[in-house]
Amino acid sequence: MKISTQIFLMLFSFFLGLSNLAAKEFSQISGQLQDKKGQFVPFANVALLEAESGAMITGAVTDESGKFLIESARVGKVQLSISSIGYQSLKTEVFEIKPGVVKEFGLIAIEEELGNLDEVTVRSTRPDIIVEADKTIVNVEGTVMAEGNSALDVIGRSPGVYVDENNNINLNGRSGVTVMINDRQTYMSANDLANFLRSMPADNIKSIEIINNPTSRFDAEGTAGVINIRLKKNNINGMFGNIQAGGMYNGLFGPNTGMSLNVKKGKWTNQASLNYNEFNFVNDISINRNFQLEEGVSNFDQHSSITMKNRSLFFNGGSDYEINDKHSVGVNLQASQYNGDNIGKSLTEITNPGTVDLFFLRSFNDTEAANKRIFGNFHYVGQLDTLGTKLSADMDFTRMKSNSNSLLTNNRWMNDNELNAGQDYILTLNEMDYSIFTSKVDFVKPLGKGRVLETGLKGSWVTSDNDLDLSKAVEEEPFEPDPNSNRFIYEENVLAAYALYKSKFSEKVSFQAGLRTEYSDIKGNSVTLGRVDKQEYIDLFPSLYIQQQVSKDYQIVYNANRRINRPNYRLLNPFVYYIDPLTTETGNPYLRPQYSNNLEMNHVYKGAYQLTLGYSLTTDAFQQIFTQDEESRTTTTFTANLDKAQNWNVRAMIPFEIKKWWNTNNMVQVTNSRWKSMIGDALLDVSQTSLTVRSQHTINLPKGFRAELMGMYVGPAQYGQASIKGFGWVDAGISKDILKDKLSLTVNGTDLFRTQIIRANVQFDNIDTKFEQYRSNQGVRFTLRYKFAKGENFRVSNRSGSTEERNRLD
Repeated sequence: MKISTQIFLMLFSFFLGLSNLAAKEFSQISGQLQDKKGQFVPFANVALLEAESGAMITGAVTDESGKFLIESARVGKVQLSISSIGYQSLKTEVFEIKPGVVKEFGLIAIEEELGNLDEVTVRSTRPDIIVEADKTIVNVEGTVMAEGNSALDVIGRSPGVYVDENNNINLNGRSGVTVMINDRQTYMSANDLANFLRSMPADNIKSIEIINNPTSRFDAEGTAGVINIRLKKNNINGMFGNIQAGGMYNGLFGPNTGMSLNVKKGKWTNQASLNYNEFNFVNDISINRNFQLEEGVSNFDQHSSITMKNRSLFFNGGSDYEINDKHSVGVNLQASQYNGDNIGKSLTEITNPGTVDLFFLRSFNDTEAANKRIFGNFHYVGQLDTLGTKLSADMDFTRMKSNSNSLLTNNRWMNDNELNAGQDYILTLNEMDYSIFTSKVDFVKPLGKGRVLETGLKGSWVTSDNDLDLSKAVEEEPFEPDPNSNRFIYEENVLAAYALYKSKFSEKVSFQAGLRTEYSDIKGNSVTLGRVDKQEYIDLFPSLYIQQQVSKDYQIVYNANRRINRPNYRLLNPFVYYIDPLTTETGNPYLRPQYSNNLEMNHVYKGAYQLTLGYSLTTDAFQQIFTQDEESRTTTTFTANLDKAQNWNVRAMIPFEIKKWWNTNNMVQVTNSRWKSMIGDALLDVSQTSLTVRSQHTINLPKGFRAELMGMYVGPAQYGQASIKGFGWVDAGISKDILKDKLSLTVNGTDLFRTQIIRANVQFDNIDTKFEQYRSNQGVRFTLRYKFAKGENFRVSNRSGSTEERNRLD
């Protein structure tokens, strides 16, 4: 066993042995908000005020279960002021505090505001977006857009987020986003993550947290920030669940169905859900390429249509046991299976200089893919005292197997002589096997007078085995092995430790300072080539966060951090994959991690209006690179490190209430991106200023109807060599609850005007290529959902200590 691993295990055991060290150096005020229906109220503002002057001392925001905790070293008479958009404000009676006093309010009931429309009473809409100092929260629960849509759909509609044509999630114009679910990493590649999020109904999501610059508590992975999906935590003691069925039609019909069940009995809380989903679409692609030959220009005009039919089955289950009121343990199990059938057809017309003859290439690509994944988690949470000292530990194991079989058939002919076309074949068999084990422990210790120390350890051990088998045949001849076949075994061990200290400079200025250290030991073994590449390094990732409370309604937050993005395991494999006869994708065993240094200043007014200024400098930036061979007239794409990428952005969040029954949230963002690097013998030095506008409207109509409308525009942008033209789209939906809100019917329309068309061009060095793609986004979704509930309030936790490793699976 390596010394580094032994040290990690000793420290891990030490953390698990920590005991109660807390001392009562300050008072503690706690409680839980709920409305008249017994539903907990999350993200409400709770302020501690001086009773005589009304001046604010400190405050807190309720969590997803409506709970709040306030600490103060003050002595004297105080009271709480509680406010939340969509609810009436409330002040408690005056009470006295001093260090050592614990004041528990228990349940606090607040009332909703009511509006009036055409003499029909309707409930005021709650805010879709809540702006906090360190994150932006997009509320998904109860929205029309959640019904019938997937998690990927609602992520793509979130402020500052854009999902590109390759399923890469971009935040504020930058790639390298880490996606988490209930504070745990998803550990998957872009395509696998997209398929996973498509299989997850958005109705299971409570909210989405967008964290532009995470603190040292988070894994350092993710140069563009973190998107954390919060699933619903059910509050029914006894039994709670729902059954839903629906589908989408976009030229192809894809049904979906699912159910969830939650049961609590005594100290046990159990939850399980099962979802089946088909997402089918047609991807129409046009590519026009020019090759500069000595005799002149050769043009390739290619038109492709890929019919993708994908089926997924996803199970999620968990069980928690309360040992006592301070300690609990639990397990979580996820199992998923994905199967896809892709039929691709393309026709390429080729013109050559010096001749009027036309050459044609017709290709058929028949691909079958399957993916099986299982994930298990064991977790422990201990509240070591009444003042917030907390110890938590997680152990995760992930195993994923993936395979794909692809037969590419090519027919070549000249002019009208298709009947005598020559024929050749490329057969690709790919098997991938991944296993990941992670363990982590976190310790939180309040030190009194608003000071808190957080520290923790994490270890991950990854093994990836990728076997690519290529063979070719011409006409009726047998298949012959291709020399580009390759088996690649990847091993990665990352050990991390962090410390985070929170305190105050004054009553109005607080700060968090943290440092995360990560040791990486990496080994890549190309068995076929007989080549072994090793890397071993230690990185430091500092973070600083300063919050200035200028006034009761206005605060400024300054933060800075350093982040890393490690390469996807598959990209390090020196493979060659044939997309079509003219285009290949290759791996890059020399791909290095990319690092980013990030600065941000965020102005927040009344917890809703936001003006953010941000800057990021990324070195060794990942980017898809295109190269062109004039002799063979083929294009190769691969991921490489560019010297640096700079990103400036200004973002404004502007919500307002048009009527009591009509709310709108609006975002305007201006981003400037610059890329600079040598690619081969040519210098890439390009920049682009891009505008993104998003407007979402939530409308409560008479007779229980609800409607939503969302429009988005993404302006021209630059991604490395590629220039992307501007585009936009409009979505709309309407829903109706019946049978005393137990049954709901929702209809959504996506890309109503068929304008979500991606157009791009690459004009760099000897490359002159234009690209256009439309992925049948225009469609209609419908969902019928039945909800059932019986019992008193309870809470289901869904935890994991997983880290970024699964994000890089493929």
